Amino acid sequence: MLTDLFANIDAGDLWEATYETFYMTILALIGTCIFGILLGLLLFLTTKDGIWQNKYINFIVAALVNVFRAIPFIILILLLFPFTDFLIGTIRGPNAALPALIIGSAPFYGRLVEIALKEVDKGVVEAAKAMGAKTGTIIFRVLLPESMPALVSGLTVTAIALIGYTAMAGVIGAGGLGNYAYYFGFQRRDFDVVFVCTIFIVVIVFIFQFIGDFITNKLDKR
Repeated sequence: MLTDLFANIDAGDLWEATYETFYMTILALIGTCIFGILLGLLLFLTTKDGIWQNKYINFIVAALVNVFRAIPFIILILLLFPFTDFLIGTIRGPNAALPALIIGSAPFYGRLVEIALKEVDKGVVEAAKAMGAKTGTIIFRVLLPESMPALVSGLTVTAIALIGYTAMAGVIGAGGLGNYAYYFGFQRRDFDVVFVCTIFIVVIVFIFQFIGDFITNKLDKR
């Protein structure tokens, strides 16, 4: 049965599509982690009673985060075509999907970062302030280390969302398993290809979930 399932599938193309999915997910995850943490820190630090309390900056950042979280990803890709073409020089291929993947997922992760930072014991932060710690020290020696298990857990959730985003991006030519399933499976009415691509995507999700859970459990001191 498995032989029949793979009979019409080019193994080389399938593995290339799998590589492209990993490539897009990992690079987008790195960008999402960087920008998401920056957004989360801004939201947390500029909130009421925050270290950088500033209602105007907080409102602007929160509004941007909410707007980009509200836009469906497939529409966001289309909206970003001019920006992607300017930045990458093309709107097709795995690299062209990266700006939309990062811009689409960073606000989502930013909110998770904000929630993780809010869970840090305020007493620890106050103690650091009382000892004369500077803002940079509080961020890198207190807030981020104390919230690290939640940050990694949130990043795992974001990674799984990104895998789904790469599949959607594939429909408009970004490559990856979504692209392979759509053009070689759906359009040719070969649903064995769609089924196999689905299995591969599920396996990738399990891999990221396992790694994320493993790291989270190692970091969790409770």
